[in-house]
Amino acid sequence: MKNYLVILLTLTGLIASAQTTRKYSNEFMNIGVDAAALGMSNAVVSQTADVNSGYWNPAGLVHLEDNEMSLMHSSYFANIANYNYIAYAMPLDNDSALGISLIRFGVDDILDTTQLIDDQGNINYDRISTFSTADYGLTFSFAKKLPLDGLNFGVNAKIIRRIIGDFASSWGFGFDAGIQFEGKNNWKFGLMARDITTTYNAWSIDEEKFEQISGAVDGENQELPESTEITIPKLQFGLSKKWIFHYDYSLLAAANLNMRFAENNDIISTSFASINPALGFEFGYTDLVFLRAGVGNFQNEIQLDDSEQVSFQPNFGVGFKYKGIQIDYAFTDIGDQSAALYSNVFSLKVDFSIFR
Repeated sequence: MKNYLVILLTLTGLIASAQTTRKYSNEFMNIGVDAAALGMSNAVVSQTADVNSGYWNPAGLVHLEDNEMSLMHSSYFANIANYNYIAYAMPLDNDSALGISLIRFGVDDILDTTQLIDDQGNINYDRISTFSTADYGLTFSFAKKLPLDGLNFGVNAKIIRRIIGDFASSWGFGFDAGIQFEGKNNWKFGLMARDITTTYNAWSIDEEKFEQISGAVDGENQELPESTEITIPKLQFGLSKKWIFHYDYSLLAAANLNMRFAENNDIISTSFASINPALGFEFGYTDLVFLRAGVGNFQNEIQLDDSEQVSFQPNFGVGFKYKGIQIDYAFTDIGDQSAALYSNVFSLKVDFSIFR
């Protein structure tokens, strides 16, 4: 019975009502990439300037001086779910660049016990099988410098593929757009608009598989879920400033305001939109060693006595860069300040100039 319910909840939770927007949809695309950015609590929209800009703000790709590649791996929920990311980007000329990236977030080898009991009511463990549920996001990015000095823009085209074993699968399509502006005295500003046209997912459900599990609870889940899902747009505003001390030391401070057009538990929330701030810092020595810290995900949580308490998620990270190779590590959700379990995140970035 428990496994029946797990599959039913997965199907009904991930598949939205027809032509209905959702507060949370394709959330795996919002987790974040690059341990360097995660160590700063994702406050990088204004200053991102490498291969990972395709995710954070495609406008930053124009800063590429050579081809770059990035890899990242992290695990969530006590290593039950795995998140993997690979990206490649290249400059086209002095004013434009291209990028491509792939994200996979999945849970593998899930036990399917829906056929554990046969028609005669006998338990047969040989009838147990396994399946995987996985989400894929393939993103194509383009960036270009605008005639106004210091102003750059970028766009993403996204293809979303989501699979729940043999039970259901979907295809989705959407677009992002971002701008960056470099002001005086190392001030930088950024705006990232995700799912600007709304990202549309079309689901296909195996009716025979659904029939096998639809009777798990009498009178419940007797009809197929609707087959379309729409992801509403999100906005991210960012600003940052970098200071250099005695040539060898640097300090980068950055802030983001992350906006959803829905009411939720964010620290600032109305019926029109919710806003969640994030702050990040990076201390660097000779562009070789980096220490990072950040705080974000501020939430109003209801306690057992009906009072409200603000929770937050602190992150820390370190990085090492030698010539064209950079290795970064982030430790997220320290001190149990939010409900999520902590995660160890590793990433690798390679600048192809080292092979020239």
